[in-house]
Amino acid sequence: MNEMQFGNKVRQVLNQGLRVDASIAQRLKAARESALARQRPEPAPALAWADNIVGRFGGWRGLVLYVIVPLAFLLIGGAGAYTWQQNRIIAELEEIDTQLLTDDLPIDAYLDRGFQNWLKKRAAEQ
Repeated sequence: MNEMQFGNKVRQVLNQGLRVDASIAQRLKAARESALARQRPEPAPALAWADNIVGRFGGWRGLVLYVIVPLAFLLIGGAGAYTWQQNRIIAELEEIDTQLLTDDLPIDAYLDRGFQNWLKKRAAEQ
């Protein structure tokens, strides 16, 4: 007997119904309720919760979903990029300052116009 035949027979028996005593019906009802209480809910698909959060895509919720959330991500990303860029510039300036302070030449030599001209001539010669 295949599954379809078995299912049809079970359906026919269930459609006919059974006549049982009230005490048996009560016990069956209690057993059913107990079984339903212990039943585990089916795990929802991975993104099934998104509909509860987002809801329908119209009205204010649609505005939040399509405009405000992407704008917030854009602003956060822009702020992160700006901060990263500023930190990079500061690190470069710190490195230059460190090289100037640890060099053998005094800092005043870099401020002297004659020294700057000499550096330009030397760079042109090389």
